[in-house]
Amino acid sequence: MNRRENFQNALQHENPDRLILDLGGNPLSSMEGRSMYSMLDFLGYSYDENIDDALLFGAVRRIDERILTYLDIDTRSVGYILKPRKSQFKKLSDTIYIDEWGIQRKYTGMYWDIVDSPLEGAEVEDLDAFEWPVPESLDMKELDDIQRRAKYLFEQTDYVICAEHPIYGVFELGCWMCGFEDFLIKTIQDHAFVHRFFEIVLSYQKKVIDAYYGAIGPYIHYTSSGDDFATQASSFLSPQMFRELIKPYLKERIAYTKKYTNAAFLHHSCGNVFALIPELIEAGVEILNPIQPVSSDMAPDNLKRNYGNQICFHGGLDTQKVLLYNDKNLIRDEVENLIHALAPNGGYIFAAAHNIQEDVNPKNVVYAFQTARNCKLPKNIISI
Repeated sequence: MNRRENFQNALQHENPDRLILDLGGNPLSSMEGRSMYSMLDFLGYSYDENIDDALLFGAVRRIDERILTYLDIDTRSVGYILKPRKSQFKKLSDTIYIDEWGIQRKYTGMYWDIVDSPLEGAEVEDLDAFEWPVPESLDMKELDDIQRRAKYLFEQTDYVICAEHPIYGVFELGCWMCGFEDFLIKTIQDHAFVHRFFEIVLSYQKKVIDAYYGAIGPYIHYTSSGDDFATQASSFLSPQMFRELIKPYLKERIAYTKKYTNAAFLHHSCGNVFALIPELIEAGVEILNPIQPVSSDMAPDNLKRNYGNQICFHGGLDTQKVLLYNDKNLIRDEVENLIHALAPNGGYIFAAAHNIQEDVNPKNVVYAFQTARNCKLPKNIISI
């Protein structure tokens, strides 16, 4: 089997010949800050040292092809968050800007933290008067360039191609634009506001989907979305609240995307989303990222036992503890245990539990991916 056939087998819960490895195949399995350049140094590759570390929020630096080839990575990514030319975007200084949604962000050394939320304290009546970004003003040249890369990768390589999500999720935008406290209170006390906000964002999403997936839909194998629904302890909302407030909009987004592509739909949410997995499956999510091993609920064997025949799992290699320690035995055991728990009967893509941070030694990353590639896939049929 080639890479794409192995990917399809994994999706269909059949044993692939080889495990699919993902590093940077979507914006949530990539490398943050200078971690990629540390990797290039470690591997002995040269690079332009005059780089800008402060990419604007939502932008992820595409991983150097030499790293991907060295580690025999199966995935390649195309696209990114699209920013319309007509919006509130304004650069205030080298370290402060207002993004297209009117959110003021400040660079704090590695991340762009929110310092002002434009809809904090707003009422439902304020939403229609707000200056929303204009999706009709997307840069068509950007879309042409994305399409060109996707078409080339599809026709000239055997890589599994992911279209990075071009839009944010409804829930995270609510938290950013209103502030977490204000928006979470609204999910309890002001459903009219929440629904109207989500309706406006979904309308925006659909217009971007028309342009983006209309251009690249035939050339991709999976696509991503990101919307954090949980902390490391539990979900922000109960399953019932999620079912009422968020699921209809996510389900409609996925169905609308599927008008343009047969690509599988990956959804990313940090934290313990165990209680929401049935709702995500019903909404149309086919691949769940990142499988953060933050609790017994999210333990790989528990996920496989409960949902291993219903959804494909992606990620799982602990970036908070395991990859931080220069302990080859610990890394090897973690990688092998992860694969033996999740890979039987397919349904698993190997990746880190989230983007690799600057404090991770590149040799640990190399060793983890080499171990995964060399790990013999379990073929036994397990009861799930």
